[in-house]
Amino acid sequence: MLKALLLKCREALVSVLPVTLIVILLDLTPLVDVTGYETAVFLISALFLVLGIGLFSLGADIAMTPMGVQVGSGLSRSRSVTLLLSVSFLLGVLITVAEPDLSVLAAQVRDAVSGTALILSVGIGVGIFLVLAILRIVTKTSLSSMLMLFYMLLFALAALVMAKGNDLLLPLAFDSGGVTTGPITVPFIMALGMGISTTLGGKYAGENSFGLVALCSVGPVIAVMALALFASGDITYTLPDYTVSADMRSTLPHVIGEIAGEVALALGLLVLFFAVIQLAFLRLPRRKLYRIAVGILYTFAGLVIFLVAVTVGFMPIGFRIGSHLAAHHPTLLVGMGFLLGFVVVLAEPAIHVLNRQVEDITGGTVSKRSMMVALSIGVGVSIGLSMLRMILNFSILYYLIPGYFISLGLSFFVPRLYTAIAFDSGGVASGPLTSGFVLPLAVGAAVSVGGASSVMENAFGIVAMVAMTPLITIQMMGFRAIVAGKVRDNIMMKHILDADDEQIIDFM
Repeated sequence: MLKALLLKCREALVSVLPVTLIVILLDLTPLVDVTGYETAVFLISALFLVLGIGLFSLGADIAMTPMGVQVGSGLSRSRSVTLLLSVSFLLGVLITVAEPDLSVLAAQVRDAVSGTALILSVGIGVGIFLVLAILRIVTKTSLSSMLMLFYMLLFALAALVMAKGNDLLLPLAFDSGGVTTGPITVPFIMALGMGISTTLGGKYAGENSFGLVALCSVGPVIAVMALALFASGDITYTLPDYTVSADMRSTLPHVIGEIAGEVALALGLLVLFFAVIQLAFLRLPRRKLYRIAVGILYTFAGLVIFLVAVTVGFMPIGFRIGSHLAAHHPTLLVGMGFLLGFVVVLAEPAIHVLNRQVEDITGGTVSKRSMMVALSIGVGVSIGLSMLRMILNFSILYYLIPGYFISLGLSFFVPRLYTAIAFDSGGVASGPLTSGFVLPLAVGAAVSVGGASSVMENAFGIVAMVAMTPLITIQMMGFRAIVAGKVRDNIMMKHILDADDEQIIDFM
């Protein structure tokens, strides 16, 4: 187990090192003014981030993924669709309500929207769409058709929200879809889809194992837009405290306790859910249960360490970089946003779970490396474009509407497997480091450009952009594979047609 943990930590070090080096290089230039104490806190946080990702990845391998697969296959074998859908709805609500990423977002907008109402609405949205995602597997319905239908509904609701005058809540609604699919939700839901599709997916089992995260990302957006339709009164926003505490001895235990409580609640609900399914259907042997229990402890420790490191070290530095670049060097903001987005996605813990599952299910046809390149380019472009929007001050819908139309249009020209992977990747890419580093970066830039009053309109929406652009880049990767295959076939056919007939051996 120790050898496996060291291997995971080494992979995490490679992922975290680029963003750490960029921040340190920025600190050495006059572009950003960061104190020595803040730099020290950031570097220590980066080291703990590596340990947190390593522990989480190991825990996901030995607990979260096996739990999801066993629950999915166990419920599917019961042959009761009603039971499968009822349990799935309950699961979707429970794990979303307890998702730490969603709590982070709700805390940052608690003065604009009630945190309880936001979290409950998002949880119900995920529960409903998880049911729809499983119905898609059972009925063998096309993922592209379902996505087209629900995104049309989504943009129709957006038009109603704008007509009501609550368009400031639109960026928050789109962001909620990204942060909901966080480090606890993603591994379990993806594995759940794998277990169900293996049992019920038929000859398209590999393809049907993807798509659950994609549909579960749509539910929260529609739920928050429905909430915005009934919202009344002035929408206010209070800037959170992004300063590095001068007295870590008193601050750190409070932060650790708060985050540990949130993670314990999330994992506790998941473990309770699994225990009920285990007693009712699975009855796994003790050896497997012991291994899962150890994996849950690794997952808990990894997530607490990861989230504490993000909260203490990465949030303040992200806010400082955004505010300084926007105030003194706005022309560099777009380029720096692209560069930071390109490397930040490497450190998202759930990304590694997704890439490993993609490579396993496709038999290496879609490699972890090609997935990471496509995701890095997509996230880099999304943050660069978000910074440009902030400077020019226009609505997020000018990006999202054409972006999703392009994504949905591509889905009719690429293999269905690439579409399913792409839409899952969008939800996975917008993880805790995005909400804990990139979002404060955008908040800092928005405050410098237009003041605290512009944060709701200009800073929020960046998570939605991070969730959208991988849909295009990964499907373009699939489109390129199709074109390359056709070119290869044409060249081969040309060689056959141009061959000398005298060289053909007749065996008759």
